[in-house]
Amino acid sequence: MKRKPIVRSLAAAGLVSVLGFGGMQYYAPAAHAVTPATAAAAPASVLPDFSRLVEQYGPAVVNISVSHDMKKAAAGVPGLGLSPDDPMYEFFRRFQIPQTPMPSQGIGSGFIVSPDGLILTNAHVVQDASEVTVKLTDRREFKAKVIGVDPATDVAVLKIEATNLPAVRLGDSDAVRVGEWVVAIGAPFGFENSVTSGIVSAKARSLPDGTYVPFIQTDVAVNPGNSGGPLFNLKGEVIGINSQIYSRSGGYQGVSFAIPIDMALHVKDQLVAHGTVTRGRLGVTVQEVNQSLARSFGMPSARGALVSSVEPGSAADKAGVKTGDVILKLNGTAIDRSIELASRVATMKPGSPATLEVWRDGKPRAITAQVGAAPSEKLAAAKADVDLSGARVGVAVRALTEAEKQRAGVEGGVMVEQVAGAAAKAGIRPGDIIVSVNGTRIADAEALKAAAKSGKTLAVLIQRNEARIFVPVQVG
Repeated sequence: MKRKPIVRSLAAAGLVSVLGFGGMQYYAPAAHAVTPATAAAAPASVLPDFSRLVEQYGPAVVNISVSHDMKKAAAGVPGLGLSPDDPMYEFFRRFQIPQTPMPSQGIGSGFIVSPDGLILTNAHVVQDASEVTVKLTDRREFKAKVIGVDPATDVAVLKIEATNLPAVRLGDSDAVRVGEWVVAIGAPFGFENSVTSGIVSAKARSLPDGTYVPFIQTDVAVNPGNSGGPLFNLKGEVIGINSQIYSRSGGYQGVSFAIPIDMALHVKDQLVAHGTVTRGRLGVTVQEVNQSLARSFGMPSARGALVSSVEPGSAADKAGVKTGDVILKLNGTAIDRSIELASRVATMKPGSPATLEVWRDGKPRAITAQVGAAPSEKLAAAKADVDLSGARVGVAVRALTEAEKQRAGVEGGVMVEQVAGAAAKAGIRPGDIIVSVNGTRIADAEALKAAAKSGKTLAVLIQRNEARIFVPVQVG
């Protein structure tokens, strides 16, 4: 399954049809919002009516056309694979077609957030564009200025010179509930102001591209061209920016993702004020806590963000956070999934205090850290965990050479040579370095054997390339 940003080239072509869905709620302005009592009283055959929402806020959704200067692939010697000593090299070199810039066009969507022409869209829609054109529903067109682009969140801010423009209402993405109706407006395949609907499928979804954005997952039909368009709730409030799809075909297959509007607005405010985005950073790599890992740590339930590595000299390191800690709360707010820690820390101002509740040695404890600053190219990210189990430990290991220790940046550990049994089923591979087991540092094979007797579920910390992750291994 592949993740696809939903922007398209004008060279692509396609046709889609959209089916409606049933439900028990109407769109209504905030003053006439549907209550549980009125919803319960509505007949089961009633379908949601999005016409008033589209009529009121559809004019604030814009189509975005972008132009890029692309170099035309050169014909001639490189394409023929001739070497300089070939007799025909000089002949073809003389008649080689020169490289010339060729314009490339793409389309996307966006929405107006202020009457003076401020627009939100996706970064991948306008990044590196030589020209950006915004088209309104009344067919007016404007050349847009790119105020700022933040690839880390895939958010971009545009500005057009106009006044008294229709603008959307902004909602609270934290208040979104799984199962509620949502509506997308955009330009799939270039079909302007197309409306599709669905429900929220999940919240705080972490995608395997390393981003810390806690995506809103929906089943709303979005396709190439929908990128940057708004996701509305039934109150007519924008709660997200449609950004990505998961697809085997390259088109919509029932799974789409939106950037929460709260995060997008945080990025927008900084881009408008400074042209760049400053983020908080703890300096930890975290992963999910599954049931096996929770059991190995003596936790009553699987929750929180498991620290698999701490960067030396980072804010977390200075505060005393250790590898193997499970961060349960940040400033009093519970952390259920690892992506929540990364996204919340990123929105904090560097230098501000952060109170962490961590699980260590079978009990919670409080730690206070001073949030550091994150360079844009190095952000806290949730690492995928391994959730497999076996019946018996089966690894052949050897001591690390001094060169291997220096290259891996470790003081100890053992190199995995062969894998079988529970270790293989848990995902441990030859070439992994076993650093610790259940919090006990591993210096040699004997230490590994001793640590393997410390419980039925072993939290094995391994280093693979430059990343450290905990792997739960169940032993008989």
